Amino acid sequence: MRRPARLTSQLLAARAAYVLRGNDLGTMTSAAPRLYPHMWSWDAAFVAVGLARLSVPRAVLELDTLLGAQWGNGMVPHIVFAPGESGYFPGPERWGCHLGVPHAPPFPATSGICQPPVHAVAVQRIVEAARRQGRSDREAAGDLLDRAWRPLVAWHRWLATARDPQERGRVVLHHGWESGMDNSPRWDEPYARVVVGDLPPYERRDTRVVTDASMRPSDREYDRYLWLIEEMRRVRYDDRLVHETVSFAVEDVLVSALLAVACDVLADLGEERQQSAADVADLRSWAQRFRRGVVESVDPVTGLARDRDVRTGRWLATPTVAGFAPLLCGGLSRADEARLLAVLDSEQWCGHPGLLAQVPPSTSPAAPGFRPREYWRGPQWPVVAWLFHWAFARRGWAERAAVLREEGLRLVGAGDFAEYYDPLSGEPLGSMQQSWTAAAVLDWLC
Repeated sequence: MRRPARLTSQLLAARAAYVLRGNDLGTMTSAAPRLYPHMWSWDAAFVAVGLARLSVPRAVLELDTLLGAQWGNGMVPHIVFAPGESGYFPGPERWGCHLGVPHAPPFPATSGICQPPVHAVAVQRIVEAARRQGRSDREAAGDLLDRAWRPLVAWHRWLATARDPQERGRVVLHHGWESGMDNSPRWDEPYARVVVGDLPPYERRDTRVVTDASMRPSDREYDRYLWLIEEMRRVRYDDRLVHETVSFAVEDVLVSALLAVACDVLADLGEERQQSAADVADLRSWAQRFRRGVVESVDPVTGLARDRDVRTGRWLATPTVAGFAPLLCGGLSRADEARLLAVLDSEQWCGHPGLLAQVPPSTSPAAPGFRPREYWRGPQWPVVAWLFHWAFARRGWAERAAVLREEGLRLVGAGDFAEYYDPLSGEPLGSMQQSWTAAAVLDWLC
């Protein structure tokens, strides 16, 4: 497939703004109008980053809406369902969280699992954007931080307690969807052990929108996804029972690294606004614990971080982009960090000669299971490039951050704002007009 010509920066930014405004539902932004018509948790954080380049108050509203659906135990749910929108499966009825589940809000309806904790990063970016604007925007951003402080601390506390009960420093997930990387080969081994029981009948809707089966998870994979929901629903999403009984339980190094970073970012913001010293101390302690847990997961042979299957105790060493988690949160020795950066630059990853853009693919092109068109099993995701760009800039690696920005813009330069891209041909894949792709572009360009 021949890629269209790259747009000028001005036109690309204008089209990105058009996507976000077109996907605006009023108080939330749909992740993508046809395939994902609701609000997704980590999508909303990235969307807020992009919206802050257009309107600080609108970015503030995005996070207010998400945090308004927070559970009583502190969990921020991975989906907040838009009222009256039924074009998605599994919808509210399948989750059943609004039907008297403890801690879940009766309205709006939500899912019963979480996603990566990148929301403090969004608050930081909103505050930074507001400082370049007028007084009213600066006040709006400051008020957001004051208003969101307790919910965000509660969210991090829930992850640090309910999802790390043994204090290993790695967040335990009970569904691949919680990682944000739904069908990543990271999860093949733990998913293979999920025995599907009496699953209620269902009809997929994602394959009506994305009709090319090579881009989407298989029906067999979907059976397992839905069975895990059944297991959690049958114990009413009780944190202790979920941890004890649900078939899937994996320590996720990428989510753990993001939690470590988010805790530090939130602590920095809290100190600036003179928030509770006790909360700030807790955040610093959690950041240290999860940074240590990520570092302890590093494979001494490959240098990549590894997930761990809680049910078997086995390390999961599949070469995916999650292996670079220590580069997000830090903690490695200087020599080990240099080694991991060299792996990132190597022909197994960003230096692969077949890549159209030098950004991390979701799975190593050198891996036997690399599938360049299938969701998280090979494609490049602009939002992942943005995340590493942001983290590298935060860590003072200006040159590396600049390269990721330029290569990320090369990937999306035609202005299609796809969900993900074939790393070899650059073909846009998945849903089009994806909100977080547009948001990443806006933050890069504005």
